[in-house]
Amino acid sequence: QVQLVESGGGLVQPGGSLRLSCAASGRTISNYAIGWFRQAPGKEREFVAGIDWRFSFGGTYYADSVKGRFAISRDNAENTVYLQMNSLKPVDTAIYYCAAGSTMAAVRGNTDWGRGTQVTVSS
Repeated sequence: QVQLVESGGGLVQPGGSLRLSCAASGRTISNYAIGWFRQAPGKEREFVAGIDWRFSFGGTYYADSVKGRFAISRDNAENTVYLQMNSLKPVDTAIYYCAAGSTMAAVRGNTDWGRGTQVTVSS
């Protein structure tokens, strides 16, 4: 089973950028689909972005609310998946989590969460 640890969150002004990391151990991420999720105070956890590079088209997926602003990528050598977040808005404030699964459907159905990393967008 792969273990994941999120990092890279922080406080940023509106319009700023952050890069989140999802570091994996125990298994190589090349055999998994990986997704990023977020949970804002008082709201349910929601899907943000996913990647499944086993597909020839690159297999990236984004929530409509982050398309064009966020980009998910991977570094096999580091066994890490990144979430580059640009043009951040206050509504992006949340705890961000990553999850792994055999398919994107399994990722979306994940129920085992780590600590996440806090992202706060505020002036």
